[in-house]
Amino acid sequence: MANTDYNGQSDDQLNESLAQLKREQFNLRFQAATSQLEKPSRVREVRRDIARIKTLQTQRTRAASAK
Repeated sequence: MANTDYNGQSDDQLNESLAQLKREQFNLRFQAATSQLEKPSRVREVRRDIARIKTLQTQRTRAASAK
């Protein structure tokens, strides 16, 4: 998902997306450990999406505290 897609989400939606991505990351780790991973590039995509969401949350928190 592109960064702009996350910008349009509310804080609750971001938390939900983050939880879903963490579950997917957990499942991908198990698939990788058992050599059942169909799309290895998905691991990288999920990791980067998690980082995007966390960065956006940090930016929002800092913007809110600066006001």
